[in-house]
Amino acid sequence: MAKHGFSLALISLVVVLGPATMHAAANDADRLNVLFLAVDDLRPELGCYGNQRVKSPHIDRLAKRGVAFGRAYCQQAVCSPSRTSLLTGLRPDATKVYDLETHFRDTVPDVVTLPQHFKNHGYHAVGMGKIFHGGLNDELSWSEPWRRPNAGGYQLRENQEMIQKKHAEAKQRGLNGKRLSRAARGPATEMADVPDNAYPDGACADMAIETLRRVKDKPFFLAAGFLKPHLPFNAPKKYWDLYQRDEIRLADNPFAPKGAPPFALTDFGELRNYDDMPPSGPVSEEDSRRLIHGYLACVSYTDAQIGRVLDELDRLDLTEKTAIVLWGDHGWKLGEHGSWCKHTNFELDARAPMIFAAPGIQDAGQPTDALAEFVDIYPTLCDLAKLPLPGHLQGTSLVPVLGNVRKSVKSAAFSQYPRSHEGRGLMGYSMRTDRWRYTEWIDRKTGEVVARELYDHVNDPAENENAAEKTDNQAVVKELSTQLAKGEGWREAQRGNY
Repeated sequence: MAKHGFSLALISLVVVLGPATMHAAANDADRLNVLFLAVDDLRPELGCYGNQRVKSPHIDRLAKRGVAFGRAYCQQAVCSPSRTSLLTGLRPDATKVYDLETHFRDTVPDVVTLPQHFKNHGYHAVGMGKIFHGGLNDELSWSEPWRRPNAGGYQLRENQEMIQKKHAEAKQRGLNGKRLSRAARGPATEMADVPDNAYPDGACADMAIETLRRVKDKPFFLAAGFLKPHLPFNAPKKYWDLYQRDEIRLADNPFAPKGAPPFALTDFGELRNYDDMPPSGPVSEEDSRRLIHGYLACVSYTDAQIGRVLDELDRLDLTEKTAIVLWGDHGWKLGEHGSWCKHTNFELDARAPMIFAAPGIQDAGQPTDALAEFVDIYPTLCDLAKLPLPGHLQGTSLVPVLGNVRKSVKSAAFSQYPRSHEGRGLMGYSMRTDRWRYTEWIDRKTGEVVARELYDHVNDPAENENAAEKTDNQAVVKELSTQLAKGEGWREAQRGNY
């Protein structure tokens, strides 16, 4: 096993629960519902996170009802591994899901997912939109079939015709599957004067509202997954109109961190797949402003859809009977470090919004700086709903923090990202403590430490300089390396042993 292998003997730990009827509560009226709101590629750049350029009144309203975690981290900054980790309560080295193709049922077939656990305890579990990664839905998780919103990703005729033409040409060249999809991409942004539900997130909100009305009289776990602000940045015109492009600020650190290894960043190929993006080299200032404008418009668009769902929860008199969690599956770069998208271990990629709201939260409306991880969502919702915790969980309940935002349940948060470099398979294991982000790049065959990164969040919060080789930091590097090298350092962090 590599030096930092976090994997476990899972088969002996996974708890398979019995039929829901064995666990039904005596009185369904006393049970706390769950509204589970997933947002794709959402940075913690919202009003409730102190950012005044973003118009996010509905997410801000949710934060006033609950607690916004200012330092919450995903376990791998890409869609499927992050969502798999959150929904199973297992870290990537336990599920072996590091990519967008592997289904966790192929590696941990008997694991009980978060919605499945609620279903097994008498809840009606229903999902719509992007919950698991596209094409990797899990039927065992739901009480009724998961649904996808029936709305198009592009609304302008010229874009639709372009995509159809490119698709036909790529098919003639023999492309199929993901290669066909990538070859037929449209532009990276679209502004169309259309109703909200012409795009998928508005249609998803419609579905969530309809479902709330249908299941309101039974205990429910309702998961609604919103696509934006994922690329392409397509949103109705009225949300673009909320921002003036000439007022948009570009990243003030458009350069790689000094001293970072060459494989720490990516060439943001996800963005380059779009028709109007450069196949190599930097993104122009004009395109950068357009992309940031589109990203902000998409945040406000999805915020409005979340507001519609929250309004319906209020209208049905369900808010005081429901635990709500909102999370973005990972962060996103908007030109910082001269890069875009996610796919790294940097703070910008690993950190994402996470907000809990529930009846009786003592410190409602107060944010917290307590370190938190996405694997903590599963046990936290179980505790809020007074359900037993499955034995396989690798996170920690955050309920103590919801009662006192000055409390902490762990001393570090852990993320990881795989790389291939010069024929070597690497895994970058990254640990965020109160002050430091420390990363070790490990040869997955030999366990050799190939490179180290150290960023000081007191003196360098933007992570502009890798300070791992500085003489003054060698004692810190040794201490953090020892913590990370325990293999299950996250367990020690949860026990507060550091």
